[in-house]
Amino acid sequence: MDSLAAADRRLQAAQLAADADVLDQLLDDRLVFTGPDGAWYSKQDDLELQRSGQQVLTEVTEEELTTVVVGDTGVTLFRGRLAGRLRGESFVAHVRYTRTWIKTAAGWRLLAAHVTTTT
Repeated sequence: MDSLAAADRRLQAAQLAADADVLDQLLDDRLVFTGPDGAWYSKQDDLELQRSGQQVLTEVTEEELTTVVVGDTGVTLFRGRLAGRLRGESFVAHVRYTRTWIKTAAGWRLLAAHVTTTT
């Protein structure tokens, strides 16, 4: 079974590749994602964004990744740089993600996440 850091890095790679099939495996069906706009998004929202091509990442650079595991719950704290296109608009952003994971028989699954931009 992947370590929590490995699961987060699989998520990063799937985001960069817009690989909705891998994301489908990593995202829990109950996922709640708080975007930089403060809105809440579901797993289906995220998968549709990937499958439709509305989001295309050209860069996901991890600058720092910290993990905390307590029993079957884990948290990853990611700091890095993203670049790409979102709904037709180019962007470059320095971000921090806080991701809450749960360990299942099939491996780590992302249950909740929050992203914020930094300077």
